[in-house]
Amino acid sequence: MTTGIVAKFQGIYIALYSAYDDNGEVSRERAKKLARYYASTGVKGLYVGGSSGEGILQSVEERKAMLEAVMEEVKGELTIIVHVGANSTRDSVELSKHAEQCGADAISAVPSIYYRLSEAAVENHWQEMINSSSLPFIIYNIPQTTGFNLPVPLLRKLAAQDKVVGVKMSGESTFDLQQYKEAGGDDFLVFNGPDEQFLAGRIMGADGGIGGTYGVMPELFCALNQLFLQGRIQEAQSLQNVINGIIKKLIGYPSLYGACKAILQLRGIETGQPRLPLLPVRPEHQDSLIELNQEITAAIARYAHVGERHA
Repeated sequence: MTTGIVAKFQGIYIALYSAYDDNGEVSRERAKKLARYYASTGVKGLYVGGSSGEGILQSVEERKAMLEAVMEEVKGELTIIVHVGANSTRDSVELSKHAEQCGADAISAVPSIYYRLSEAAVENHWQEMINSSSLPFIIYNIPQTTGFNLPVPLLRKLAAQDKVVGVKMSGESTFDLQQYKEAGGDDFLVFNGPDEQFLAGRIMGADGGIGGTYGVMPELFCALNQLFLQGRIQEAQSLQNVINGIIKKLIGYPSLYGACKAILQLRGIETGQPRLPLLPVRPEHQDSLIELNQEITAAIARYAHVGERHA
């Protein structure tokens, strides 16, 4: 049985994509339509402004506009975690305060990127955000892009604070994931980050997942999570293999996010092109994207019987 903060937050969270108009500007209308689309898929919530949302490529005002649109559309329906990490601690604090004003459920952040920061600098960066609002804080560990791998002693130190409730573990080591869960304790959230090893993460102690490829196949990740909860591990492994085949194709395009946005466009959900330097797909990819969308749709139909809603 799960209790407390884990019970409140555990489950499947889509790392929400950016939503731009045809001129590349943030579109509140498209952001609302995207959030509404996901509200009917069975996911627990949305992770707004992270890697998939291109938050690092947007201005503070653009990030605020995305969140405001999402909150206007699905506040109270979905649990909203807001990524507030930015290069500047000042910007991160501003985004933290804004998230609280909007009524978000929690905030999260990577370390500052580009500079190779000391452990003390990263701790201070996060602490400023923690202190700036009353919202729960979820550490975002993604060492392959930030160059900083969260040390267990630092996690343990931060987790001693009531407001620090979990970690989004996007590093590739399930051993590290297990160590974070052990260090944080039963009432400390650990979210699996690498989509291709969702099942492994759950088996090693993750309480749920936050992922970018979830956005084109949320039903499959909800089904995978349900199979795990039911103890149907062999079936779950088979589904993870299906998902991984899809992911392998997605990462073969000029950019993962360009491919995911193109697939959503095939479904009538316009989100614009990814922001440069992230590349869009090219016209010659259209036929293969249509085939991939059909493959995903067929897989969703095959696993529809598993189902899950807010589990």
